[in-house]
Amino acid sequence: MPDVESARAWYPQSDPVHGFDHVLRVLRLAERLATEEGADLEIVRAAVLLHDAVDPQAELHDAAAARQNHHHDSARFARRRLQAEGWSEARLQAVEHCIRAHRFRDGREPPQTLEARLLFDADKLDAIGAIGVARAIAYAARHGQPAYSPPSPLFLETGQYAPGEGHSAYHELLFKLARIKERLYTASAQALAEERHAYMLAYFQRLSLEVEGIC
Repeated sequence: MPDVESARAWYPQSDPVHGFDHVLRVLRLAERLATEEGADLEIVRAAVLLHDAVDPQAELHDAAAARQNHHHDSARFARRRLQAEGWSEARLQAVEHCIRAHRFRDGREPPQTLEARLLFDADKLDAIGAIGVARAIAYAARHGQPAYSPPSPLFLETGQYAPGEGHSAYHELLFKLARIKERLYTASAQALAEERHAYMLAYFQRLSLEVEGIC
């Protein structure tokens, strides 16, 4: 079973959004949810510690492409790492499925097991609420995007950008973050999401009003 300090080496120290602080928060949430839902804690912990892991030996050429496919790369790395510890094939496959199924923007492999659903839910809970706001704005700043820019009528209606329209943290709220509460699988996560969701919406509503000079 990977321990927390070993897992730290698999995550970049300079990433304020998907770095090891994120993993630790997801681990705390996942352990809480797993206890409440009666899941296999060993599978859940291993999947959490490896879900965004980057193989230290891998050569990274395209960071954007790597992020888009990270759930597959991390699942392959998890297999090698756990296989070296003597994990059975069935449990290797269980962890791999958890990791491959956790990405919000890739619905080709929905989480089928309780453990996979718990990783998905814990990972998404960390994307909403106060910490979700902080992460969304940190991601925007890191990529030269504003915290808020007014979305076009086209974006509001279809989720597609108008010509010349940029992406902001507010766009990310509308495109993804506001939808997370409805996508969670477990009752325990759904209960936690209610307050986080409400706080996040209230923050971004206030942000838009202040940026527009309304209050």
